[in-house]
Amino acid sequence: MIGRVFRIVRTPLTLLILLGVLCYGAWWGYTNVLAPVPPLPPEPCVEQQLPNSQLRATQVTVNVYNGGNRRGLAGDVGRALRDKGFRVLKTTNTKEKVSSTVIVGASASNPEVVLVKGFFKGAKVRADKRQDGTVDVLVGDKYGGFNKKAPTAVTVKSAKACLPPSQSATPADS
Repeated sequence: MIGRVFRIVRTPLTLLILLGVLCYGAWWGYTNVLAPVPPLPPEPCVEQQLPNSQLRATQVTVNVYNGGNRRGLAGDVGRALRDKGFRVLKTTNTKEKVSSTVIVGASASNPEVVLVKGFFKGAKVRADKRQDGTVDVLVGDKYGGFNKKAPTAVTVKSAKACLPPSQSATPADS
């Protein structure tokens, strides 16, 4: 008796399970097709020889983020950095709230981080081991000011620096 009931129920039960698997697969595929495309990872930096062992502002790529409540601060800082020769990619707000200036780069001792830090009074450095050779500047409500007299080049002991691949350390930059 139990065997007979099992044989009668087995086919519809199998079809229901397969229908459930099919519906789940369709839902999973639909949601993944409509999901936004994830951004491409940044290109890693390339070790390049520096003319005269100098890293110049024209070879450094910077993003400036406003982490405070002062309107237009990132734009003002970005313009000041551009005037000194830096390549400023972005000037925008950040969700991260900061009070004073924070310089974010691969490490505190990297030449591009040292060069950018010289332009900001009382700035703190935060290393994030990034691989693309860029530097982020986060400015907040207690922005210490811009050091207009900071040098626009820094001597690199190894005469090499890790620069974004689209930039090169050609003599024209020196």
